[in-house]
Amino acid sequence: MIDSVSLGRRLHDLRADRGLALTALARQAGVSVSMLSAIERGEKTPTVVVLSRIADGLGLSLSRLLADLETDRVIVRRAAEQDHVAEPGGWHRTVLTPVVPGVNFEWIRTTLPPGCDAGRFPAYAPGSHEFVAVESGELCLGVGDAEYVLGSGDSVYFPADVGHSYANRTGKPCVYHVAALIMRPRVP
Repeated sequence: MIDSVSLGRRLHDLRADRGLALTALARQAGVSVSMLSAIERGEKTPTVVVLSRIADGLGLSLSRLLADLETDRVIVRRAAEQDHVAEPGGWHRTVLTPVVPGVNFEWIRTTLPPGCDAGRFPAYAPGSHEFVAVESGELCLGVGDAEYVLGSGDSVYFPADVGHSYANRTGKPCVYHVAALIMRPRVP
């Protein structure tokens, strides 16, 4: 497991060694200044996506960024540490999985209120995958030009290297899980 305080110190030291201000690294990494500051103070545990962006901003591989920080092979993410994101339109998602260095996998629980369209998501890099399982309600999943209506207990897999969308067109809430392995090109 990676200690958030040790990770924060390491990020601060790497940033300082490069003579970068918080704002400069935030801009290069595509991460907010407040998020970067909270990570450096050890107050926030970043997702794999955020860590990868920070590594890119520092000109490092993710494994190099995290070298010597891992102390345990078992990583526990307590419910209180999960990232809860309230999105525009009233939908909500929770990132359930812990951050695992070098692994671009996330398991997300999403709740769409009645009549909510979460929007269209762009294609991810080739080799990306998504598995979706509906816990309750009805989900309209768009994959490319096709649409699939999934009910409670239904699940689907699709290669995520195509645009996709999620919507709830019913009068009841929809809760679903996404297990995603997202390949991201490493762009400085």
